[in-house]
Amino acid sequence: MAATGRPGAGRPPLPDAVDVAIVGGGIVGVSAAYALAKAGIRVAVFEKATLACEQSSRNWGWVRTLTRDLPEVPLAIRANRLWGEIQAMTDVGFRRTGMLYLQENDADAASHQAWIDAARDHGLDARLIDRRAALQYLPESRRSWRGALFSASDGVAEPHLATQGIAALARAHGAIIVEHCAVRGVERAAGKVAAVLTEHGRVGAQAVLVAAGAWSRLFCGNLGADFPQLKVRGSVLRTQPFEAGLAATINGKDFTCRKRADGGYTVSQFGASMADLVPDSFRLMHHFLRPWLANNTLVRLRLGKRFLQEMAIPRRFAPDRVSPFERHRVLDPRPSRGGVTQAWRRLVDAFPVFESARVAQAWAGYIDVTPDALPVLSAVPGLPGLYLASGFSGHGFGIGPAAGEAMADLIQGHAPATDLRPFRFERYTE
Repeated sequence: MAATGRPGAGRPPLPDAVDVAIVGGGIVGVSAAYALAKAGIRVAVFEKATLACEQSSRNWGWVRTLTRDLPEVPLAIRANRLWGEIQAMTDVGFRRTGMLYLQENDADAASHQAWIDAARDHGLDARLIDRRAALQYLPESRRSWRGALFSASDGVAEPHLATQGIAALARAHGAIIVEHCAVRGVERAAGKVAAVLTEHGRVGAQAVLVAAGAWSRLFCGNLGADFPQLKVRGSVLRTQPFEAGLAATINGKDFTCRKRADGGYTVSQFGASMADLVPDSFRLMHHFLRPWLANNTLVRLRLGKRFLQEMAIPRRFAPDRVSPFERHRVLDPRPSRGGVTQAWRRLVDAFPVFESARVAQAWAGYIDVTPDALPVLSAVPGLPGLYLASGFSGHGFGIGPAAGEAMADLIQGHAPATDLRPFRFERYTE
């Protein structure tokens, strides 16, 4: 099938050219667009479906510094500040609720203290609090909490508001955001990026940022860049509006819970994640086997129909034909009923007040994961003008504004305020 041409009635016309084209309308893509537009750069975001239709609207909504991998801590600190600035301009539901990682024994406390010691130079407000101090943040509990790792400045934002709010700020500074417009490929001239080729036509661009979440490996692979990324299905539930006397955001080890702006609670657990075995699981086994063996309590493996579905997706496709991004625009997996039910039961067992709460909805999304659970935030080697921001491994929402800002600096040739060397693409081939 030939390209369908430029958008018709009811859709904004595509620009002939921009300085930077961004593939993907999630939290990171629109944050990069916002930072670029503020700097006077002509930027356009192309989203194959609607803004934040996948993991950017399906996550827990946490904005945290606690227990981040050390390379991510500066990004988390910067993002925490940016969330406050964004909230002052538009409502994204950002609140500094305080965050507690609850402890049941001395081993938990020792692990948390070791993380504080390792991250101390970053100036975090993280500290250990004892049982009495922790209980001040909690409703009556059946579990004997020893204490908690606590940050007063950590909090939450609302995923259903955040990407839309930041996108509105980007538009106000001149960014173009086009929904229902898949990017099929990239055109190069003299070895460098020259344009993006969308389902509605060509748009010239000097640089292209791929911020396509779980789709990034497929997109990059079609350009010859082998990005080691897999998808993990995370499942979440929310309650109807309910007052439990719990305003802080908590990780109870085997469940998580945070108050929502709508009056309900978002509940999940780290063990509610599931990885479908797919052809890429075997292609990338040499990258992922050791990390999975070290963390197999956090992610369960499943073999099902997803294997055959992904086997049918072509790994190479021409820009003048309908692409895989158009054939299946939104990844919308079913939630793991067992996982969310288990998380809910553990929450209720810990805090009996939730026995009278009603579950309103459960959902799932595909998390883009890398072997070391750190994102790639870098230029793509061998493809001048192409940049990648993906593989956030479930950490992307909270640091999204800072990751977008850092990529905007990198694309402009500025030194990012955060050291991005730990996030370079080349680390997988060195």
